[in-house]
Amino acid sequence: MTKKAYLILQNGDVFEGKSFGAEGTVISEIVFNTAMTGYVEALTDKSYYGQTPVYSFPLIGNYGIIPEDLAGQKIIPSAYIAKHWCDTPSNFRCEENIDTFFKANNIVGLCEIDTRTLIKTLRDNGTMNGMITTDLSKVDHKAIAEYRVRDAVKNVTTRVKYVVPCKDAKFRIALLDLGVRETLIQTLVGYGCEVHVFPASSPAHEILAVNPDGIVIAGGPGEPTDNPDVVQTLRSLKPKNIPTFGLRLGHQLLALANGGVCRKLPHGHRGGNHPVRNTETGRVYISSQNHGFTVDPSSLDGSIARVSFINTNDGTCEGIDYLDTPAFSLQFEPDACQGANNKNPLYERFISMMEGGKNA
Repeated sequence: MTKKAYLILQNGDVFEGKSFGAEGTVISEIVFNTAMTGYVEALTDKSYYGQTPVYSFPLIGNYGIIPEDLAGQKIIPSAYIAKHWCDTPSNFRCEENIDTFFKANNIVGLCEIDTRTLIKTLRDNGTMNGMITTDLSKVDHKAIAEYRVRDAVKNVTTRVKYVVPCKDAKFRIALLDLGVRETLIQTLVGYGCEVHVFPASSPAHEILAVNPDGIVIAGGPGEPTDNPDVVQTLRSLKPKNIPTFGLRLGHQLLALANGGVCRKLPHGHRGGNHPVRNTETGRVYISSQNHGFTVDPSSLDGSIARVSFINTNDGTCEGIDYLDTPAFSLQFEPDACQGANNKNPLYERFISMMEGGKNA
C-alpha cells in the first residue's frame, strides 16, 4: 500500500501526497521545471546537485526509463516531485516503470500533491528549501532553513583528467569540467576535436601543458561565487588569448573572472522552452536551461564585454561576447540553435575562432 508522504517548505507550507520510488527523508532545494519531456535526462543533469525538481507537466514516466541509456552515469537530483507517475509506460524498449527504477536506485519520489499550487508558491516567493518525508515526526524546521547546496562542483567534476579521442582530429580542446554533459563532449568530437577533460580544480599551467587550440568551461551546479579557484584559473588563462567558450556555470565564472557580478534569480530558469534573443540579429531561439543564477551585465566593463543574448521573458543576460580576448559564453544549451542543415552557428563560431588562431 502506498504511504502518505509530505513536502514541508521552508516557509512552513505543507503539501500532502503519496510516496513512490524509494522511501526516505530528504532535505534539498526545491526547484521547478517547465519541460514536457526530459525527465530521464534530468536524472544525470549535474545542475540538479542538491536539488529536487518538481515538474509543471502533470505526468512523468510515460515513456519509461531504459537504464542502458544512462550509461552508468550517477543519479544527481536529491528526489523527484510530480503530480502523477505512469505505471504503464509506452515504450517498446522497456518494461520498467519509473517507480521500479526509483526503488532500485534509492531515489525518493513524491506524487499526488498539488504541483500547480507548489509551483505558483515557488514562482511568487522564490526558490525554497524543503523536506520530503513519510514521517512528520522527523520534520526539522531548523535543518530545512539552514540547508545550503555545498561543494556542488567538487562533487560532480571528474576526479582525474582523461582524453576523449577523435579520429583525424583537427583541434585539441581543454575542457574544464564543472559538471559537463556527455553530449557536449560528443558534439565537440563531432566537430573534429580531441577533448582533454580536466577536473575543475586544475590550475592554468596543467591546462596549458596540453597546448590546446581552444578552451571550454562547461557545467554545472551551485552558486558561482563558491568557485574562487576556478575564477583565478580563468584569470590566469586570459592573457594567453586562447579561444574560449563558456557554457552555463562556465558562462557565469567567465564573467566573474572579468570583473562581473552574478546574482540569484527568484526561481531560476529550468526547462526546455525558454526564449532567448540574439541582440545583434534579433533572432529568437527556444532554449533548454537549468540554472538559478544570472550575470549582472551592468557589472561588466562595456569596453571589454557586451551582452549577446537576453532572455525575452525577464530580460536577463543569456550570453556575453568578450571584446579584449577571443572568448564568448552562453547561459543556455547551444544545441537549441541547430539549424535544418545540422550546423550549429554557436559551435561553428567557436570552431572558426580556433581556425583563426591556427592561421594567425
